[in-house]
Amino acid sequence: MQRTGVQKRARVLDPVDRVTEVIFGLLMAMTFTGTISVATSGQEEERTMMIAALGCNLAWGLADSVMYLLRTLIERTRNRTLLGILSGGADAATGQALIAEALPPRLMAAAGTEELELLRQRLISHSVMPVPPNLGWDDFKGAIGVFLLVVASTFPLVVPFLLLDETGLAVRLSNLVGLVVLFIAGWILARYAGAKPWVGGLAMAVTGAVLIVAIIALGG
Repeated sequence: MQRTGVQKRARVLDPVDRVTEVIFGLLMAMTFTGTISVATSGQEEERTMMIAALGCNLAWGLADSVMYLLRTLIERTRNRTLLGILSGGADAATGQALIAEALPPRLMAAAGTEELELLRQRLISHSVMPVPPNLGWDDFKGAIGVFLLVVASTFPLVVPFLLLDETGLAVRLSNLVGLVVLFIAGWILARYAGAKPWVGGLAMAVTGAVLIVAIIALGG
């Protein structure tokens, strides 16, 4: 039973995780191509731009996947430590305080003493075999998923450079494609959150455009 819980927890790439990874990759690639396009033009520069954008996202995807593994390991170790304290003879008040600290703020505010005590007792009763604080194959699959999402987000921006000979037009079309993908990402996130999809899409596209301009202006 606990093994099933471990497998489900390892699959942390829920809709928010997947979409935000794509957004990060897009912003990185758009920032890089936008910076280069200011001073370059021509076929050789287009090739350099595509390679540089892909290399940038390869590096970012690698770093993001490693941080995903590190975050997973830290959270798992923290949970094991919490279970160890709860089952190690901590009094009810201490246990309730630890559980309240681990809960999201809104859940903590809604949970009363009785709910916290019930949760404490259930955690103790299910902590005979605590989840070991190590990484398994499912965790590495999640890290690979993070890496692939970040890298794959580069390719829609590269397509205009493959199809068009004019660098300036390719740059503008690439930026337009990036904004469209950002709009779709915002639409998905807003729909997942129960908000108005078109508002979320528009907000994400505008926010992404502002961030790109700001990063380029700052020399990023």
